[in-house]
Amino acid sequence: MPDRAAIVTGASSGIGYAIADVLGAEGHALTIAARRPEKLESAFNDLKAKGYEVQQIAGNLADEEHIKRVVAAHRERYGRLDVLVNSAGVGAGERVDELTTKRLDLQIDLNFRSIPLFYREAVPLLREAGAEHRNALVVNMSSISGKRGEAWLSVYSATKAAVVGFSEAMNKELNSAGIKSTALAPGFVDTPMTDFIKEQVPPEQMIKVSDVAESVRFLLKLSPGCVVPEIMFEQPGLGPLLYRS
Repeated sequence: MPDRAAIVTGASSGIGYAIADVLGAEGHALTIAARRPEKLESAFNDLKAKGYEVQQIAGNLADEEHIKRVVAAHRERYGRLDVLVNSAGVGAGERVDELTTKRLDLQIDLNFRSIPLFYREAVPLLREAGAEHRNALVVNMSSISGKRGEAWLSVYSATKAAVVGFSEAMNKELNSAGIKSTALAPGFVDTPMTDFIKEQVPPEQMIKVSDVAESVRFLLKLSPGCVVPEIMFEQPGLGPLLYRS
C-alpha cells in the first residue's frame, strides 16, 4: 500500500493532467480517469515515464456505474484514498432561447452531478485517511463564471456555482472527519476549452494550468487546522466575458 494515493478525473489533459503531475511529484499513487481512451493513454504514459505509480480508467465520468468502477478499481489497487480531484467538465455556450436538451443535460451531469456521486463512493476511503492524518482533501473544479454568471454560458455558470455551494456544504458535513473540500474557480485558463475566446483574450494573457495545479500543492501542505473553502484565479484587469450573440 502506498503512503498516499489520489484519484484525478479529467486527467487526460489541461488542468486535470497538471494536477495529477503535481500529486505524483508529491508522492501520491494515482488513478487517472477521463472519457477518451487515446488521450488518457498518452497522459498515462507521460506520468509513468516520470516514475509515478499510476493506473488509468477510461469511460464516461457522467455515468454512475463508471464512477463506481473508478473508485472500486482505485480501492483494489491502492487500498487508500487521500486526495480526490473532480476536474472533469465540459462547457457549451448557448443562448437561453436556443438551449439544446442534450447540452443542458451533459453539463449538469458531468460538471455537477458526477461530483456528489464521487463523494458518495469515495467517502469511506476518505474517512479512513481523515482518521489517520486529518488532512484528506477533495478538490472540485469550479470556474470564475460560477462566482458571477456569464451570458451565453448560463448553464455552465449554474453548474459551476453548484460546485461552490456543494463544496461549502461538504466542509460543514465532513470537516469533523478530517476531510477538507476546496473549490477552484479560475478565469480563462490556456487550454483547448478556451479556444472560443482566444481572439479576444490572447493565450499569453490567460492563467496557466500550472497556476491552478500549484494551488493543490499548497493545499496539501496545510495543517489539519486550516481549511481553504475556495480559491479564485483572475487575470489582471480583465473585464466580464464578451457575450456572443
